Amino acid sequence: MKQQCYLGVDLGAESGRVMAGLWNGKRLRLEELHRFQNGPVEIAGTLRWDVLRLWSEIQQGLASAARSHGKSVRSVGVDTWGVDFVLLSNENEMLGLPFHYRDGRTHGVMQAALALVPREEVFAATGLQFMEINTLYQLLALKKNNPSLLAAADCLLMMPDFFHWCLSGQRVAEFTDATTTQFFHPTRRAWSWELLERFELPTGMLPQVVSPGAKIGSLLDSVARRAGLSQIPVIVPASHDTASAVAAVPVEPRQAGTWAYISSGTWSLMGVELPKAELSPRVLEFNLTNEGGVDGTYRLLKNITGLWLVQQCRRSFEHSSRKFEYAELVRLAKAAPPLRSLVDPDDGLFLNPPNMPAAMRTLPRAISRCTPRNTSPGSRSW
Repeated sequence: MKQQCYLGVDLGAESGRVMAGLWNGKRLRLEELHRFQNGPVEIAGTLRWDVLRLWSEIQQGLASAARSHGKSVRSVGVDTWGVDFVLLSNENEMLGLPFHYRDGRTHGVMQAALALVPREEVFAATGLQFMEINTLYQLLALKKNNPSLLAAADCLLMMPDFFHWCLSGQRVAEFTDATTTQFFHPTRRAWSWELLERFELPTGMLPQVVSPGAKIGSLLDSVARRAGLSQIPVIVPASHDTASAVAAVPVEPRQAGTWAYISSGTWSLMGVELPKAELSPRVLEFNLTNEGGVDGTYRLLKNITGLWLVQQCRRSFEHSSRKFEYAELVRLAKAAPPLRSLVDPDDGLFLNPPNMPAAMRTLPRAISRCTPRNTSPGSRSW
């Protein structure tokens, strides 16, 4: 068979890329077509995503695909990080630049929300771990600080759904990313309408939920013409990036729950894939989360701060005119004396400090204070 090309747009918190999956009937080969930077943009004391620039970069990637693979291009789909969203009016106008999940407007919102609806009830209705960055608390912050903006919203599109709208003009919500909001029901597999109503949040702006693999439309004619492509199908993948990563693990479905994974980027995700959400009191106690996967599965996992500290150190070095590639940072780390101090990367103070290296110099504890010492044979104390 002739080679076929399937385009994947993968957007992470630090960078994005447009990839070609090249299938010849026997073997799949990946080719990077276009890579670009991403990250928070500061404006008026807030952190935002520059989604217009990202859309421009995506279109450059589509044009590159047209030049390299022409009529063999068969489809396109997008995955991104979770929790963040874009609001559209009923005339399809963007209502402001979307906030970055590390923006400080959600500080204290989660605690106030749980005083209104108990933690156990929120968990039963969502299965999600409690983090102040979750979409639920972002909406509550918007309700408090920008109620007129929320009132004008006709549609909420999670970040990958927004780019699927840019590609196709269709307003839908893909299942795996919808589960990161903390208002998607883990057993009904639909929006948690009652929970939103208890928080007095609008529900009419939530679009229809579709499953990974759904064809939602075709490339808009204007987009296709600019890129030099035909009106190829827009097919939603597992649009939460971790769901796509876990779907690529080469295991048989019958092995569900017998293997674990670690997916590491700006965040590190560690967990297992299960046939259904796990809603036991122990899951709530350990603040684990249930996120949707391919074929209706759920990923029981823990969000752990990943390479965020390294990424932010690198950015701070660049602002001081000291540019390091990651390979060089690894080399310098290997050469440094080991275990001089202990840093807890999940300390809330590392969520988004203005200067990460300064924060890390200020907060670490001496490793000697955290190392067990022998007080008697066979005993340990801390």
